[in-house]
Amino acid sequence: MGKRVAIVGAGVSGLASIRCCLEEGLEPICFERSNDVGGLWKFSDRAEEGRASIYRSVFTNSSKEMMCFPDFPYPDDYPNYMHHSKLQEYIRIFAQKKNLLRYIQFETLVSSIKKCPSFLVTGQWEVVSEKDGKQESAIFDAVMICSGHHVYPNLPTDSFPGLHQFQGQYLHSRDYKDPEAFRGKRVLVIGLGNSGSDIAVELSRLATQVIISSRSGSWVMSRVWNDGYPWDMVYVTRFASFLQNTLPSFVSDWLYVKKMNTWFKHENYGLMPLNGPLRKEPVFNDELPSRILCGTVSIKPSVKEFTETSAVFEDGTMFEAIDSIIFATGYDYAYPFLDDSIIKSRNSEVTLFKGIFPPLIEKPTLAVIGLVQSLGAAIPTADLQARWAAKVFANSCTLPTTSEMMDDIDEKMGKKLKWFGQSQTLQTDYITYMDELSSFIGAKPNIPWLFLTDPQLALEVFFGPCSPYQFRLMGPGKWDGARNAILTQWDRTVKPTRTRAVSEAQRPQHFYTLLKMLSFPVLLLVIWLTFY
Repeated sequence: MGKRVAIVGAGVSGLASIRCCLEEGLEPICFERSNDVGGLWKFSDRAEEGRASIYRSVFTNSSKEMMCFPDFPYPDDYPNYMHHSKLQEYIRIFAQKKNLLRYIQFETLVSSIKKCPSFLVTGQWEVVSEKDGKQESAIFDAVMICSGHHVYPNLPTDSFPGLHQFQGQYLHSRDYKDPEAFRGKRVLVIGLGNSGSDIAVELSRLATQVIISSRSGSWVMSRVWNDGYPWDMVYVTRFASFLQNTLPSFVSDWLYVKKMNTWFKHENYGLMPLNGPLRKEPVFNDELPSRILCGTVSIKPSVKEFTETSAVFEDGTMFEAIDSIIFATGYDYAYPFLDDSIIKSRNSEVTLFKGIFPPLIEKPTLAVIGLVQSLGAAIPTADLQARWAAKVFANSCTLPTTSEMMDDIDEKMGKKLKWFGQSQTLQTDYITYMDELSSFIGAKPNIPWLFLTDPQLALEVFFGPCSPYQFRLMGPGKWDGARNAILTQWDRTVKPTRTRAVSEAQRPQHFYTLLKMLSFPVLLLVIWLTFY
């Protein structure tokens, strides 16, 4: 084994990091504070300090073909969207099949990570861990932080005048587990993200009244997309990304808003985002519009102030006799075991090259895996991040200079603010980002070459879903089964839904999709030629 690498956390990012270190001949040692792998997906019936917490009814928002490890497809009978217990089962199987468990120290807390005195020469880190009340210090050549960003709740109590005098109960969504305690209650949910929407819909079946307070609104998407296929299998494609990045912004924005309003008109439901064309992450909820139609959930603007029993909204209306408030207000990014200036090196904002490497440390021996957010699944993103980081640690890839990295961060930040808005600075475009990372390690799919050598595969890669297998198709770390996995991904998609087979299974027709998507630009050109 080569250099020793400390990995903090054994969730999907940690497991990807262990595997990628082994691929590069590094020696990984993973520290996990719980007694099992899974991280966020390891459910507990109570919120545990220092660990991510999910509620009992959580299902995935990404479909199985889009959120697998790139060389490890789910069994074809798994549902497309999985309950957390099913995903946890898959994660355990992956760890066992890849023989990763031997590198994990369970029930071990990392309490401190500091540069060694010789860091300027060696780039080494001193890692202090704790197990059974005993501390142990060890020296590592590199560190991969994989502890996630759903751990430390953002509870903005100071932003709500009068909250201190509220006589009911309030809690963060992190502490919510199931709806039974709210039966017959009047509940205010603050926040219109995925958690807030899920919780509000679930509560609406038992509570007397549920209101969601939203500051800026949000697009709401169904998991079920065109012709009943999973949304990301249809929406997250290279062709769609190509159009999005090449069409004039006013055309791209118009198409985006039109697509988001296909299911229902958001303005009629009080959900319309204040800045509609922004590509901030939509809410995935198949039931919220129905709950609003049935009157069991209502949408209101921001809370202006609280009284002892009520909330006064910005529009002057009130929600009275509130029993409980649930703050679905997200999380803060915090790594208490690490000097804060390493990750937040400028203006207290997260400053990382490609969302992974701190640009200002003297040696590139620390990487953050799984912090970037995109309209794509976390597992393949973490896998690609970890592959690059492991190659940097093994000296088979080099990073640009500090000034070049800072310039890139500034350039990308400007684009992110334009596309995603001020509050979404860790957001990125999935396919653009994945192509960028894969190009650093020589694994980016060569689409022109595929069209010349394997047209059937090329059509599926370009017009079909940008599934994780594409990033183990060629180059270092290629998987021999990637081609077959891509060509059979629709079979695994429809298998769990065709439990009553009445005809041949149908899959999307790429040529029809191409014609449909090109029709609007062609129409614009005809109009322009007619009038000018």
